Amino acid sequence: MNMKTTFKDHFSGRAADYTRYRPGYPPALFAWLAGQTEHHDLAWDCGCGNGQAAIELVSLYKRVVATDPSASQIENAFPHDRISYSVAPAEASGLAAASIDLITVAQALHWFDFDRFYAEVRRVARPGGVLAAISYGEVRVEGAPDRVVSGFYHDLIGPYWPPERRYVDEHYTTIPFPFAEIEAPLFAMESSWNLEQLTGYLKTWSAVKEYERHNGHDQLALIAEELVKAWGDPYRPRIISWPLSLRVGRVEG
Repeated sequence: MNMKTTFKDHFSGRAADYTRYRPGYPPALFAWLAGQTEHHDLAWDCGCGNGQAAIELVSLYKRVVATDPSASQIENAFPHDRISYSVAPAEASGLAAASIDLITVAQALHWFDFDRFYAEVRRVARPGGVLAAISYGEVRVEGAPDRVVSGFYHDLIGPYWPPERRYVDEHYTTIPFPFAEIEAPLFAMESSWNLEQLTGYLKTWSAVKEYERHNGHDQLALIAEELVKAWGDPYRPRIISWPLSLRVGRVEG
């Protein structure tokens, strides 16, 4: 199994942009997940980023704890009086044993040390608790801009994606997952964005940051003219969508 030992911080430098431009998850996803747990006392959103999943869980569980190894992400997280945010690695949460009904990991499991994280899951989950790993893959854009964005993703910045990204591209089907799996329905995220919102989102990609680090300039500038031409009126909203991949399992006591 993957044995990562160091936190790879791809997102702290743009934590505010992450909060502003990352899409939200569909509430129906969390309603379905809540239906898989017998108790609804405490949920843990692990690798919470800016709290996009935590803020959805708070209406379904009495309390939510949300952890992330990045202090910048926690500083930019959505506040709520029933969400307790803290800076902690996934593999050493500091949470009480056998206390968690639902553990969610949204767009983060591929960064973890799998062996150590799964040991932590078994420690903190109540018997029969549920672990849900959620991932969203390549963005799809309504109309002509889709071809431009797809080429940017695969060809221009493709070599700059971290190696862990392959798990996302493989829809989490190849990620180790040693739990009794629960078959999940199909879910997708969808937003209506103008051109500025889309480009703001693209700039949050770890591969864009890595390209800039190596080359000293913004790779998005190379497609700006083509993207504007394909989009048309930059204030026109277009449907942006992301198919979701889920691995959901029950943690036996």
